[in-house]
Amino acid sequence: MFGLGIVGLAIYAYTIYDVVVSKFGGPNDRIVWILVVLFLPLLGTILWFLIGKKSTI
Repeated sequence: MFGLGIVGLAIYAYTIYDVVVSKFGGPNDRIVWILVVLFLPLLGTILWFLIGKKSTI
């Protein structure tokens, strides 16, 4: 069980890192995605990998 928590935390940290280093079209897109991932950790991570990565330039 402890290992699963570490994997989840690593995925969450990678998601935040990926949002920060990605290039976006609009000036506020990065801020919005960071807030989504921070305030909705599980849902935000899933949405980022399903929708967000495709919307970056």
